[in-house]
Amino acid sequence: MSDWNWTQIANHDTLTEGPVWDGKALLYNECAASTTFRWDPKTNESTVWRTNTGETNGMTFDRQGQLFCCEGGAHRVTKIDAEDPNAEPLVLSDAFKGETINWPNDLAVDQQGRVYFTDPNYTGGPNNLEHESVYMIEHTFGGNWNTTRVTFDTHKPNGVLFSIDQKTLFVADTPNGPDEPKRMLAYPVNDNGTLGEGQVLHDFGRGRSIDGMTMTSSGTILATAGSNSSGGPGAMIYEFEASGRVVRTHPTPADNPTNCTFGGSSLGTLFVTFAGGEVYQVDNVGHTGHLAFPQRRF
Repeated sequence: MSDWNWTQIANHDTLTEGPVWDGKALLYNECAASTTFRWDPKTNESTVWRTNTGETNGMTFDRQGQLFCCEGGAHRVTKIDAEDPNAEPLVLSDAFKGETINWPNDLAVDQQGRVYFTDPNYTGGPNNLEHESVYMIEHTFGGNWNTTRVTFDTHKPNGVLFSIDQKTLFVADTPNGPDEPKRMLAYPVNDNGTLGEGQVLHDFGRGRSIDGMTMTSSGTILATAGSNSSGGPGAMIYEFEASGRVVRTHPTPADNPTNCTFGGSSLGTLFVTFAGGEVYQVDNVGHTGHLAFPQRRF
């Protein structure tokens, strides 16, 4: 069993997702409510930070502190003004080859400002596109944003994360069907931002695969995966080496963990969201977060 000490800091009616640390507080989404909340550790309270979010799921900051969002219900990827979150967002991508994208889920930004996002469909209805893939959004000199498909072998990509040196993009492939492959994949990143051939680092068999991931300063990947009701070892935080080797696992206090990130003044606190609407923090996990923003303060 895990020796982690879990503390619940919020509870909502439906799935919570997309946690990010803004330097002073935790931002996270209640997707179905199209609401982003901000939890303040000084007051231990969550307040509404952004509304009408387009059912935003994954969020991430770039190195300059700009906030990027996967607005799944609005079928678009946007950049949000963190100083005025309810201002009209900048739309970076809402289509591929003239067709509306599916339900963008999670994203990562590299040091060159290229935005990578996953585009699955978990609605049970038809896809907007014929495939569920990972895309790269690149800013052009003309001020436009171009969307390029960079994976061609994913079934239902979900969480996405860069290695510390940004030479590898880790992708969680997480379809729901019992006989569909549930895997953690790694792709080499080419100089032009496209991806090389993917490698399977871990196969979850028939159990629930990874939903979200975060990176530690030592290069360990922490991932939310598993379910207490779908077979396998249950709901866990997995610690992976970059090779895919499982170092250890930590059972979670609620079922179906959805995503995680580090925060706190020294980036030593882990925050975890759950499908049931719960949000937890874990202190003293033995790791420090590796985040593009904010950088660790000593």
